[in-house]
Amino acid sequence: MKQQGAHPEDTEGTPDASSRPDTTEEPDGAHRDVAHIDEVEGDEPLLPARVHRPSDLMRLVGGLLAVVVLLAIAAFAHGTTSGLEQDINKGTGQAPDLLIKIAGLASSIAILLVPVAFAIERLIKRDGLRIADGVLAAVLAHGVTLATDLWVARAAPDSIQDALTQPSPGDIHALTDPVHGYLAPVIAYMTAVGMSRRPRWRAVLWVVLLLDAFSMLVTGYTTPFSIILTVLIGWTVAYGTLYAVGSPNVRPTGRTLMAGLRTVGFRPVTASREEAADAAESGDRGRRYFVTLEDGPPLDVTVVDREQQAQGFFYRAWRNLALRGFATRRSLQSLRQALEQEALLAYAAIAAGANAPKLIATSELGPDAVMLVYEHTGGHTLDSLADEEITDDLLRDTWHQVKALQSRRIAHRRLVGDAILVDRSGTVILTDLRGGEIAAGDLLLRMDVSQLLVTLGLRVGAERAVASALSVLGPDAVADCLPMLQPIALSRSTRATLRRLARERAEREREAVLEASRHSRPARAHDADDSRPAVLDKAGKKAVRAEQRAEKRAIDEAIEEAREEDLLSQIRHEVLRIRPQAPVEPARLERVRPRTLISLIAGAIGAYFLLTQLTHIEFGPLISNAEWGWVAAAMLFSALSYVAAAMALLGFVPERVPFLRTVAAQVAGSFVKIVAPAAVGGVALNTRFLQRAGVRPGLAVASVGASQLFGLGCHILMLLAFGYLTGTEKTPSLSPSRTVIGGLLTVAVLVLVVTSVPFLRKFVVTRVRSLFAGVVPRMLDVLQRPQKLITGIGGMLLLTACFVMCLDASVRAFGDESTSVSIASVAVVFLAGNALGSAAPTPGGVGAVEATLTVGLIAVGLPSEVAAPAVLLFRLLTLWLPVLPGWLAFNHLTRKAAL
Repeated sequence: MKQQGAHPEDTEGTPDASSRPDTTEEPDGAHRDVAHIDEVEGDEPLLPARVHRPSDLMRLVGGLLAVVVLLAIAAFAHGTTSGLEQDINKGTGQAPDLLIKIAGLASSIAILLVPVAFAIERLIKRDGLRIADGVLAAVLAHGVTLATDLWVARAAPDSIQDALTQPSPGDIHALTDPVHGYLAPVIAYMTAVGMSRRPRWRAVLWVVLLLDAFSMLVTGYTTPFSIILTVLIGWTVAYGTLYAVGSPNVRPTGRTLMAGLRTVGFRPVTASREEAADAAESGDRGRRYFVTLEDGPPLDVTVVDREQQAQGFFYRAWRNLALRGFATRRSLQSLRQALEQEALLAYAAIAAGANAPKLIATSELGPDAVMLVYEHTGGHTLDSLADEEITDDLLRDTWHQVKALQSRRIAHRRLVGDAILVDRSGTVILTDLRGGEIAAGDLLLRMDVSQLLVTLGLRVGAERAVASALSVLGPDAVADCLPMLQPIALSRSTRATLRRLARERAEREREAVLEASRHSRPARAHDADDSRPAVLDKAGKKAVRAEQRAEKRAIDEAIEEAREEDLLSQIRHEVLRIRPQAPVEPARLERVRPRTLISLIAGAIGAYFLLTQLTHIEFGPLISNAEWGWVAAAMLFSALSYVAAAMALLGFVPERVPFLRTVAAQVAGSFVKIVAPAAVGGVALNTRFLQRAGVRPGLAVASVGASQLFGLGCHILMLLAFGYLTGTEKTPSLSPSRTVIGGLLTVAVLVLVVTSVPFLRKFVVTRVRSLFAGVVPRMLDVLQRPQKLITGIGGMLLLTACFVMCLDASVRAFGDESTSVSIASVAVVFLAGNALGSAAPTPGGVGAVEATLTVGLIAVGLPSEVAAPAVLLFRLLTLWLPVLPGWLAFNHLTRKAAL
């Protein structure tokens, strides 16, 4: 029975029951002759007419980069462009006049006839969609050429104009066109209709383009850079159009598969599509069909087409960039390479003694697809088996198959649940070998072992998974895989599963803490009501403190009971029981981390912005005229900020913690900010410091969370208050400016949007709840100590005041009375820059803070020649100079076991 929504081509011509030849099985098992029937069950449901190819996007990006490089060369290498034009003009000037006239006439005719001829050929073959794509690309290319001509004539630098134009031969006072308005549309049209994939038409096109370029250069109607820019614009616009509207889908249908099977000698009857269990990683694994034959056992057929193979291209490209070479695979193979690699792995796996599907035939299905035909294995994948069906014998059999592969240095590279097949007899078969490697190195083989440990551990637990591996591979081989036991070395689906389990564990821990807090809260309230008359005597205070300690113990016990180890840690502990000396330090697999890449980009942007500001500043006279008294004041305020930071932290810690050591910890934090984002490094260091000072881990996290929560609230309130004051400075009344009102309304609209959209609301609530999970019980303790609360809030206000005064002193050090700005404006600039610096993923907010502070000071009326050095001085005093004292404090506290 056909699946509803199958491709229309797959349902045509399927005979009904009355016309179907008799296939009744005779008693001896023989079959009568059966006609060829193209019956496909579960084929692609309603294949999209168009697909967006990643290759088109990459060509679009490449074309844009080439245009930028060309314009940069034209702008900054004026001597090179002039010399190139002179050499070309000198060489073409010796060409015979007859040849020039013939080339010009032929190219003028051919440039119009070739597109028309190709369009007629495509229409005859009923491929009108490609012609429509070409016409759209030509129209867009013509618009881009007009815009480029207008930009070059009116706004482009003189060097670019000289490189792209020259005096017209017919009119000395006029210039030639920077981009050829007729040639770029033709190139866009021919590229979009796919002429490059037809060798004869491609050769004709190149001959026409060369003739046209030659005639235009010789007659003096263009320049070499103009021709190159024209070609790049037409090429780029064509691929941009193709990616935007999509290319015609040429994915083979089920009936194409049936015809392809007949070309390799099979006589198929029906084909049933098997749905992939994991869509995220099935893009390059192809479509799978179960095919029944007129005679002989059924077949398993895998179809790989260009569109499906391109799925996940950008993810694989990022993996190739981020990971070291031995841990990556080619991001996008050709169909021929994919077919040859899978065939080679299939034969090599069987030769190694492993159970793998037997490949019996391969074939192409047109220019954009291939198929691989295997003997049918049957059975169920490991993911689909029930827990009671996964026996110890099955686990050992799985490890025996992996051992057979590794004995011949074959890496599977994807030992996940749906790649492990268990047939009807209970035999384990390894499938999905296309991503494997022959002659693999030790690291890849160890990655296979770690991946299979996690795959089995997710189903049967760490203990059984490790025990089965030890019984087959031995303790040494299993222990060697521990450095590979890290998320980056696992498959995409496995990492997603581990993240989901981590979220579930965190949710259970939060629920346990909240439940313990709810149970202890009514008892405390009841006891407080009973002892209210004696609250002020000594016995009552002792009772309250005893109740608080009891509540803390209850919360700690709840956290300890709810705490669960993640699967990777459980596997490590199981292996270390057998091999305590096994290496556990994770191997360095990443070439570059996302945070590092973002830091480099943000730092480069910030450096570029600052350099553009500094190029117009003469530092000699500026430094000689600087007010060094204000520089000393800025340094004093910077040093005082560490005392304020210690007060802000200790105000939310009811336990007794040494004050001077806390100040030293805040100084050490100035060193940590350089190697980690400010919002992450400071939290981690303060949490570690409180734990070493005797505060329980859960309470240390809650104290730092409470400090962060109050700091966020104070930051927002001060930003609004100083913003309001800044808006009223230049108005006769106390009504704020329209800019301030517009900013506040914008923030209000964003808040309403976040709270009204369920997805965004859930995202924000989950993140905030995870950050401040244990803050509420901790705040109850702090609220009962008004002195502590005053210390914490006062420290936060003092910390902000120190930074604002430091920035104001830096401004006054380089400015004078005519360039001064109000303290409220400086406060708004600092608060905005500090917020962006905390959100930026760069260490210490490098790049983001400098750019924000400089732009903010200029926006409030400070000249750029004062704003840029003031920001540099402020960042020097608050970020860079404290690094050495911070490093010394960090090492001192580490030796004292305080960190």
